[in-house]
Amino acid sequence: MIETLVSIVVALLLVVSGLLTLIGCAGLLRLRTFFSRVHAPTLGNTLGVFAILLATILYVFASDNRLIVHPILITVFLVITSPVTSILLVRAAILRKPEEVATQKQPRVNASSAQPVDQGEHSPVEGQPQPPSPITTATSASDQAIPKD
Repeated sequence: MIETLVSIVVALLLVVSGLLTLIGCAGLLRLRTFFSRVHAPTLGNTLGVFAILLATILYVFASDNRLIVHPILITVFLVITSPVTSILLVRAAILRKPEEVATQKQPRVNASSAQPVDQGEHSPVEGQPQPPSPITTATSASDQAIPKD
C-alpha cells in the first residue's frame, strides 16, 4: 500500500517537474525582451529540477530505507547557481546597452482581446529632458581630483 502511494507521489512530482520546465521553455519562446526571457526559464527549470530531485529522494528513501545526500547537494547548488547566473546575465546586458534598457517598454495587453493597449507616444521628444540612466558608474581614484596640501 505504501509503495503504491510513494509511486503515485513520485509520478506526480515527475509530471509537475516536466510541466514546470515546459512552461519555463515556453516563456523563453513567447516573451519579447531579453530581461523577460531570462526570468522564465530560470524559475521554470529550477523548480522543475527541484521536483525531480525531490522525487528521487522520496523514491530511494522508500525503496532502500536510506537517505542519500547527492540529490540534496545538487538541489542546494542549483538553487544557488541558477539565480546568480541569471543576475549576472542581466547585469551584463544592462552594462552593454543602457540606452535600450531605459527606453524599453513592453506593450500592455488587454486580457479580453489579447491586443496591445495603446499607451500613447513613448518615443523621446526633442527638447524635453531625458530620464537619468538606470546605471550609475563609480568613478575610479584616477578620475577624482586629489587635493594637494
